[in-house]
Amino acid sequence: MKKFKFAKRNKNKLQKNLGPEKAFRNWNKEKETWLIVIPHDDDAVIGMGLTILAGLEAGVDIHVRVTTDGSMGYCSKEEKRTIANVRHEETKHSFEILGVNPKQVKWLQFKDSCLNTQTGRYFSKEKGKSVIHGADGMQNAFTFCLREVRPTRVFVATIADLHPDHRIVNSELQISLFHASGTIWPELGEPIEVPEVLEFAVYCDFPDKPNIQLKSTKPMLEKKLESISAYVSQTQIQGLIDSTRKNGPEEYLKEIDFEFYDPKAYRNLFH
Repeated sequence: MKKFKFAKRNKNKLQKNLGPEKAFRNWNKEKETWLIVIPHDDDAVIGMGLTILAGLEAGVDIHVRVTTDGSMGYCSKEEKRTIANVRHEETKHSFEILGVNPKQVKWLQFKDSCLNTQTGRYFSKEKGKSVIHGADGMQNAFTFCLREVRPTRVFVATIADLHPDHRIVNSELQISLFHASGTIWPELGEPIEVPEVLEFAVYCDFPDKPNIQLKSTKPMLEKKLESISAYVSQTQIQGLIDSTRKNGPEEYLKEIDFEFYDPKAYRNLFH
């Protein structure tokens, strides 16, 4: 039995028993590279741990960028000052369980749970942890990451998710794709080709129906659960582990059509 089986729905057509090279658009056999941009360190393993395993088996070069510093993830008063460092170590261990190169898991160090105050791009005289080339803000960081990694595919939590940090990261990443593909802010790197964009769900349903399904095996599900369990400090995570085990080895993704405005798309409406 195959470890990973993808199914894909395009309009009214359903294809089953696909490999990733058939399930994902514009697969680059030689240089398939994924950039997973997450608000919090545990979001990716919860929402797409099986997808990561499938990508690694297919030889994909996987990079992870954690947007926030994890400083608001404490579950006891004693952890308040140490939780960020604890979560960093838990994250390294979690992704090592999946097989992701720990050197390719990096933190952007934005303050946790207040991303609404850190949108856009702005110059900073301070040498804060989230400052890159003299500027701060998520659009600065995401544009830099996109040009640094040069991914063929980008994954991000759905914009309809309950947590405001998830919605903000999605929105800031989408506009950063526009920035990264142009010549603006040259100190952040050379322009890129716009990658394919996919959303995964963490806490809430997709705003629209997903078009990709991944089914895997029980051993792969157990590996995903082990990687989630690495976040020992997150005592409330057990509920997610239980529901994930109950639902079985499957995940869903939604391909996003990221296209720039073109008036020609609307001409036929007025003929």
